[in-house]
Amino acid sequence: MHPSFRLISLCSALVLAGCAGLPSTGPQPDKEYAITILHTNDHHGRFWKNRDGEYGMAARKTVVDQIRKEVAAAGGYSLLLDGGDVNTGVPESDLQDAVPDFRGMNLLGYDAMAVGNHEFDKPPVVLQMQRDLATFPMLSANIYRDGKRMFEPYKLFNLGGVRVAVMGLTTEDTQKMVHPDNIRNIEFRNAQTEAAKVVPELRGKADVVIAATHMGHYENGTHGTQAPGDVELARAVKGIDMIVGGHTQNPACMKAENVLDRAYVPGSDCKPDRQNGTWVVQAHEWGKYVGRADFTYKNGEFKLVKYALIPINLKKPVKTADGKTSLVTYTPEIAESPEMLQMLKPFQEFGQQKLMMEVGDSDGKLEGDRSVVRSQPAALGVMIGRSMMEKTKADFAVVNAGGVRDSLPAGKITYKDVVTVHPFGNTIAVVDFTGKEIMDYLGVIAKMTPGSGAFPQFAGIRLVIDQGVVVQASVAGKPIDPAGKYRMAINNFVAAGGDGYPKVVGHPSYVDTGFVDADVLRGFIAAHSPLKAADFQPGDQVVRR
Repeated sequence: MHPSFRLISLCSALVLAGCAGLPSTGPQPDKEYAITILHTNDHHGRFWKNRDGEYGMAARKTVVDQIRKEVAAAGGYSLLLDGGDVNTGVPESDLQDAVPDFRGMNLLGYDAMAVGNHEFDKPPVVLQMQRDLATFPMLSANIYRDGKRMFEPYKLFNLGGVRVAVMGLTTEDTQKMVHPDNIRNIEFRNAQTEAAKVVPELRGKADVVIAATHMGHYENGTHGTQAPGDVELARAVKGIDMIVGGHTQNPACMKAENVLDRAYVPGSDCKPDRQNGTWVVQAHEWGKYVGRADFTYKNGEFKLVKYALIPINLKKPVKTADGKTSLVTYTPEIAESPEMLQMLKPFQEFGQQKLMMEVGDSDGKLEGDRSVVRSQPAALGVMIGRSMMEKTKADFAVVNAGGVRDSLPAGKITYKDVVTVHPFGNTIAVVDFTGKEIMDYLGVIAKMTPGSGAFPQFAGIRLVIDQGVVVQASVAGKPIDPAGKYRMAINNFVAAGGDGYPKVVGHPSYVDTGFVDADVLRGFIAAHSPLKAADFQPGDQVVRR
């Protein structure tokens, strides 16, 4: 849709709120304006509801449409923003380059989004296609290509006379989180430095400044080895009224000052973070929630009246009278938008047709959940490593946790399950190291922060790590010989320095086999089915103390 048509549609929808003419003279003295900011983040390909009927863009549209109608009828104004990472996570979307997702966002009427690191998961031609497809701006002030900003740094909106600026920012960690081929000649500059340049400029043009970011919400600003996030931004840069964030994929609901509510229950009250006069929000992930922040603006004061995370058909297990367990929604069920369903259904059917082929089965779940695989040894990490070793005849394998995107279920395993685990299309590489080189390499990755995508999973090697230092290492039951030779299998992403791993692409023995990780895993599952989940339990393979 052409932007001018969207403007006409917006005015039609807000005629009750006095939208006609979109006045540009600024807010009137002593007049109170009602402004609602709706937000999502880390969509990651979830355009369709899951197997339990949770989230999905069709139910999201019903919620957004209802809120917009309610706000407009009361004389208010609204914006719909996203914190980035539309791409990567569900095979039906990945196979179609997130076209259904961007089309869904167009239909939802997003006003702007931050550029996330996963927007660079595929070659530049795909990102350009997505930018051309989107009817809303993709914003980032700190991404530069050949010395010039690659995206619009901000967008100005006029809400009945109140001028609202939305500035985009992207995590600097993108540089190490995506394949180098996809970001050639692209810089991810310091977000705080860029914001400190842009915010004063916006304060001369706007009454309200909002940052749509993909940087992460870290409790009390504790970001470890990862780049600083929203809390640190708010503390460092004065003049931002609100940060609509993404990247860490958690509800930014606070239990107390600087204390995150890690046990947040869908549908309960959510108190957003507040730092240096800036409200900081994040709506978990995957469209599980629509965040709603209701503000008033009067005589220069932007005041939060009410905040809520609205669950999109999230469900909890409940015991029935006959002792069985069923899933029920936390809050009243939301109907799906027929218009959105009609638009998305062909994409879903096409993806399902391609992906539902059975490749094997397992007698138990192979754990690869984000909360587990990024913090401790996990069965799926072991199995992926073994699949790489078997294919390449390597002595051991290292797997970055960020490359493991989901668990494998007990029972039937489909190709969809496999590419959900490995959506990036990375290839397997090998390098022949001396024992000394291995110990040097392990010494770096052993320090990777738990909770990050860099956290390593292993196969074929046993380690004892004391306070981030490798004190024991053995392969095939024997201590690593500094003068010995060992073959290591990794993916080409970490081989190129992704996730902060040491670069090995220039090593004389380095070989990119060209074997795609998902295909390697699929072949391993097919060859070893039925799988016994117990065979892949890590046990004491890696001891940390």
